[in-house]
Amino acid sequence: MQAVAAALDAAAVALGQHPERSRKRQSVIDAHAELRERELIKLASLAAALADALRRRGVPEPDASLAAEAGIAVLRVAFERWIGEPHGPDLPQTMREALDRLKIITAVR
Repeated sequence: MQAVAAALDAAAVALGQHPERSRKRQSVIDAHAELRERELIKLASLAAALADALRRRGVPEPDASLAAEAGIAVLRVAFERWIGEPHGPDLPQTMREALDRLKIITAVR
């Protein structure tokens, strides 16, 4: 998950550079079913690429796929929170908070 966290942090820095543009882009996507579907396909491709990178680093299955899919879930949730809170923390911070929450709720008790 450390590798996933590093990838998420890099993505958050890149995506978070233009918040107003990101909000406008998301509003257009939200308004069109075809664009929402296309966005889901992009996220699935990103998850596959992330899982592949993890496997190349020696992470076995199903761990690589689970970590990658969890990372994409964190990305989606954090991005939605970030665009919904214009005066909240920046995207990298929102992403780290979402990842921390995932760690808490998935901790073995």
